[in-house]
Amino acid sequence: MYAIISDGGHQYRVEEGLVFEVQRKDLDEKAKQVVFDRVLMVGDLPDGPKVGQPLVPGAEVTAAIIGEIKGDKITIRKQTRRKGFTLQKGHRQKFLQVKVEKIKV
Repeated sequence: MYAIISDGGHQYRVEEGLVFEVQRKDLDEKAKQVVFDRVLMVGDLPDGPKVGQPLVPGAEVTAAIIGEIKGDKITIRKQTRRKGFTLQKGHRQKFLQVKVEKIKV
């Protein structure tokens, strides 16, 4: 069984046991799980897939928090021609790594 969830402006196709990264959330330090309740679709069901309009009622995905990781470095460079102005900045986006434990329909 798989589900398509929406979180932080992104959509993810998840299955039980899948490890993936989502945008960092402000959660309690003691939190062990995160629940995604914006489920757009649930597939591989015996009676066919359930498609929400826009959400599937009562469906949720429970995931265990593995940890916080940093993404690749992104470099931003600005330059104004003929003025001698150059600016170079960079940052590394923080992500929350989670493992899907259960999909409830």
